[in-house]
Amino acid sequence: MSVFRGANGDATIVAQQSDPIATTNSALTTLPWTRRFPVGAELQPDGSVHFRVWAPGNQSLSVELFKSPWEGAQSFPLLREDSGHFSGSVPVARAGDRYKFRLESGTFPDPASRFQPEGPHGPSAIVDPTVFKWTDATWRGLPTKDLVIYELHLGTFTREGTWRAAAEQLPELRKLGITLIEVMPIAEFPGEYGWGYDGVDLFAPCHLYGSPDDAKAFINRAHELGLMVILDVVYNHLGPDGNFLRPFSDDYFTAEHPCEWGEAINFDAHNSAGVREFFCTNARYWIEEFHFDGLRLDATQQIYDDSPVHILTEISKAARAAGAGRQIYIVGENETQIAKLVRPYEKGGYGLDALWNDDFHHSAIVAATGRIEAYYSDYRGTPQEFVSALKRGFLYQGQWYQWQKCRRGHAALDLNPRNFVIFLQNHDQVANSLRGLRLHQVTSPGTFKALTAMMLLAPSTPMLFQGQEFAATSPFLYFADHNPELRKLVHEGRTKFLWQFRTIAAEESREFLAEPGQRDVFERCKLNFAEREKHSAIYRLHGDLLKLRRDDPTLSDPAGIDGAVLGPHAFVLRYFGTDGDDRLLFVNLGADLLLNPGPEPLLAPIEDHGWKLLWSSESPHYGGCGTPPLETTQSWIVPGFAAVVLQPNDDTRLPSTRLSEKD
Repeated sequence: MSVFRGANGDATIVAQQSDPIATTNSALTTLPWTRRFPVGAELQPDGSVHFRVWAPGNQSLSVELFKSPWEGAQSFPLLREDSGHFSGSVPVARAGDRYKFRLESGTFPDPASRFQPEGPHGPSAIVDPTVFKWTDATWRGLPTKDLVIYELHLGTFTREGTWRAAAEQLPELRKLGITLIEVMPIAEFPGEYGWGYDGVDLFAPCHLYGSPDDAKAFINRAHELGLMVILDVVYNHLGPDGNFLRPFSDDYFTAEHPCEWGEAINFDAHNSAGVREFFCTNARYWIEEFHFDGLRLDATQQIYDDSPVHILTEISKAARAAGAGRQIYIVGENETQIAKLVRPYEKGGYGLDALWNDDFHHSAIVAATGRIEAYYSDYRGTPQEFVSALKRGFLYQGQWYQWQKCRRGHAALDLNPRNFVIFLQNHDQVANSLRGLRLHQVTSPGTFKALTAMMLLAPSTPMLFQGQEFAATSPFLYFADHNPELRKLVHEGRTKFLWQFRTIAAEESREFLAEPGQRDVFERCKLNFAEREKHSAIYRLHGDLLKLRRDDPTLSDPAGIDGAVLGPHAFVLRYFGTDGDDRLLFVNLGADLLLNPGPEPLLAPIEDHGWKLLWSSESPHYGGCGTPPLETTQSWIVPGFAAVVLQPNDDTRLPSTRLSEKD
């Protein structure tokens, strides 16, 4: 019999001598055999390769092995288990060999292929995971309070678009103050370029970016530098081209639930056990074999499961167990803002660490651009929204939401600010525009710097999108390389989606919409690192803010925060420190604000202290005009289109405001 010990960390399948596989087919090696994962091709101690695949929709299945491109395939039948798996060891198979599975309906790559050197339509490759030599045995990760996320797309982050080229940039990211890299999906997908959300081989790192060992080298180097790396994974659907799961079993998908991007994954209907095993194994695989430090779960609102234990709970537990003592960080995207995703298991939650806070982003974009349209319709970009988002997370926790004509969100007042990831840019939001422009290109410099300071000094976990730190001029657009028929459908679908924005739907705008299938669209999105020097002032601002966040104990780990609205465009946050070592963060997205009087308790100094300037977005070092004292004998003057941080000093005297030469 075979025994699998899964999500508890003991990831082994052991076949005993009594297993019928040992005697049924002479082409297979004798037992025992061992496995780390329940599916895929794995090398055995005796030099053979053991294959195992879940294919309950078939009565027979064999491995077709290709020793070289010019030789014909050798066929090795596998034996059917009661669970619907087929398995067996092939003595002549070796690492580097290519193979496919022959089913009753045809020949297909392995659903759990570890590498697809010729893309999703080609044969799978046998991979030896022991070749790469790790040097991160002592790596344990970082505490949540130290996390600053940097989202990148491997194909456009560097000109080369490879793991190796990206690894060369890691020291600079670490120097800037980044502590966690979030890599957009890498599962094998069709074509020569794409975002990765149409992945079809979930265990195979995309061959366009390099080999599996190149991916491991990137992560190993990151760990050497003290950087965590998490992977964006898509467990809500598979891409339309190169997805061969259905020939193995119709039960991979279900019609019981709707899905925006195709067929929903079957996590709770008939014969879903093998599906749940497949996806939990995938989560374990990336963390155990590639040493990723966690996962970003795409569009979890489209992951449906009415089972007693939700699949997201099983995935999060499997991922943490695979970390074997390392700090594992799991963040979810959840458009419906279901708070229980980040509550602990013992409180009925799914055990994730954080959720993306779209509410924060939407308020920031309205404040920066003044555009209130489409899914920005229920935001005004007011100081109240920012204070509420920074203190309470989601702005919508069950209130009526006009844009969707329903209630949005769930109660989340019990959550910690670190349960929320906040951002001004990400891959979706930059691309969901007419020309893929960055935020600094559609707002004023002062507003951009002030919003950046608010985000990077917030008690939530901040996230930067590639190039944001140096005001990249390269756009980020939606691009996807498909066959001609799909390319046309994708272009039409993308256009229809963007037309929810009145400005994009306007007749004069339509000619500027990029076609996702054009290679030039992809090429234009590649970063130019020379802009770090060209835009050195904004690059310095990001570095200084991240240093302040890291080194100032009150800003990095406040005992608490509170906030108050000071005017139509201004607010203050107070960070409470130990022994009265508080900080004030002023953000003003309007003209200079004169507070006379200033009856706001959060402005009050610590006893026997005054306030002095700690940091300002209007510093000449960042291209600003300078920052005079905010509090004078006349009034408080909060500078316009700026963010300023104050700290206590030992001088309680207030500077005067000179109104004329005579004064």
